[in-house]
Amino acid sequence: MLDIAKRTACGAVALLIIPLLVWFSGWQWHPTGHGNWLKLMYWVTETVTRPWGIITHVLLCAWFLWCLRFRLRAAILLFAILGAAIVVGQTAKSFIKERVQEPRPFVMWLEKTHQVPSSEFYTLDRKARGHVVHEQLKDETDIPGWLRKHWQKETGFAFPSGHTMFAASWALLGVGLLWPRRRTVTIVVLLVWATAVMSSRMLLGMHWPRDLVVATLISWLLVTLACWIAQRVCGPLTPPVQEQQEIAEREQETR
Repeated sequence: MLDIAKRTACGAVALLIIPLLVWFSGWQWHPTGHGNWLKLMYWVTETVTRPWGIITHVLLCAWFLWCLRFRLRAAILLFAILGAAIVVGQTAKSFIKERVQEPRPFVMWLEKTHQVPSSEFYTLDRKARGHVVHEQLKDETDIPGWLRKHWQKETGFAFPSGHTMFAASWALLGVGLLWPRRRTVTIVVLLVWATAVMSSRMLLGMHWPRDLVVATLISWLLVTLACWIAQRVCGPLTPPVQEQQEIAEREQETR
């Protein structure tokens, strides 16, 4: 358990670097126009947004199962554990959101620039909130249409970030489960992807840095527990002798 906690803690620290830097720098979000880089961030965030997030989840489950090479029964149990870790995280996110009820950055911007009180905005149902966003921004030529549509769809509360919990959980699962297999490339790709998702949530006006920090810490706790359960139920995370030889050959090739 301690080894798993150390590994996932290192991954969590890596994920926290950017949101903590942004938080302590005092950076304030505001609409940034039509830049292609912002559109790229939108597509990064879409890898976690339904329905694409479901596809991402299935693909990552399949890749993890292939990397870990468990037998059928253990593989099914691992699939269930991975899914449970994500579902529990999203459930916890929804529970906290409804109690904290923190407005999103773009909603606060609407309050300042379009006189739409956030307190009144959140008394409406989601469909009505989307209609308000549409009506207020339909003549705003400085804000891309795709961003306005994204805001119309994402009118819930901000704290904590569900997108961050999804991406951070998968990245930390990679650190916790795949490091003994020395799947370094997969781990790096997952950490970079999760960091990009987290950054996109701030740049698109969906979350404050603290939303990302808390979401990452919650993910770390859940993933550490999930990895420990996986080790207890599915067997040791360390690879068998034959696979150790494959790992040694793979590391030799990369030198």
